[in-house]
Amino acid sequence: MIQTLHYTINEVVPFINWHYFFHVWRLPSRFSGIAQIHDCDSCRGLWLSSFAAEERAKASEAMQLHKEAMLMLTSLAAQGFRTYVRFGLFDCNSDGDDVIIADHAHTSLSRLSFLRQQGRECLCLSDFLRPVNAEGLQDRIGIFAACADSAIEHLYAEGTPDGDAYRHLLCQTLADRLAEAATERAHQAIRRYYWGYAPDESLSIDDLHAERFQGIRPAVGYPSLPDQSLNFDLDRLIDFSAIGIRLTEHGAMLPHASVSGLMLSHPEARYFDVGPIGEDQLLDYARRRGRTPEEMRPFLAVNL
Repeated sequence: MIQTLHYTINEVVPFINWHYFFHVWRLPSRFSGIAQIHDCDSCRGLWLSSFAAEERAKASEAMQLHKEAMLMLTSLAAQGFRTYVRFGLFDCNSDGDDVIIADHAHTSLSRLSFLRQQGRECLCLSDFLRPVNAEGLQDRIGIFAACADSAIEHLYAEGTPDGDAYRHLLCQTLADRLAEAATERAHQAIRRYYWGYAPDESLSIDDLHAERFQGIRPAVGYPSLPDQSLNFDLDRLIDFSAIGIRLTEHGAMLPHASVSGLMLSHPEARYFDVGPIGEDQLLDYARRRGRTPEEMRPFLAVNL
């Protein structure tokens, strides 16, 4: 199954994680609670007074920023901007630190290679999938990509008739949050309906942001999946261009407000940091990826 989901701005706004929005604006995450406050002067005043006197200036700044962000989201919704999620569900099996993926007609196989954590628990994402020799039984893996309309991050840009540096940055940071929120909403629907491994799931937005659901959704470029070049493999499997995402020669996604990764359903699956790797692991990983160590080195610079 490969499918594209389209969401309006209003459909994904409830799924926005304001903690990360405020982090980008260098405001403490504890101020993200303003998103849960009723939008009236009385409620906002009570929220502001809940902070110590020395914190109220920053809290007031966060309150104003959130208000302006919500006004911008209303404007984006009125202009008809949307968010998009492309996902595929594939039969698969793990093979060591790799995952073998079958196409829908089972006529060809793709192989995704991952890195194993050194020391500590020595985890690898392939550990959470059924091994290839497990009595011929297959597992399932999800692959996704999501983005917000590319025009959002260019609104109010310098040199345009309505150029405004503050509003431009606000749109950019909101576009990032909208792409992530669309992914959150889609992942919930995938767990409950499309994949259906958690049909009775009933979680609040706070539960979703705290990742209290079964399974994980590791994104490319994050600690357990640090190699950005994996985007080329994921693109070949689900075609990012179907939702307007293109890749640079280094595997970065355009528009910038995009995210891609995997979905794993194992009840014990959890996130981890691959951390530092040695030259021996670089050589092994490059071999499995069908590339030279020098080709892979730039993609793993943080881990080497």
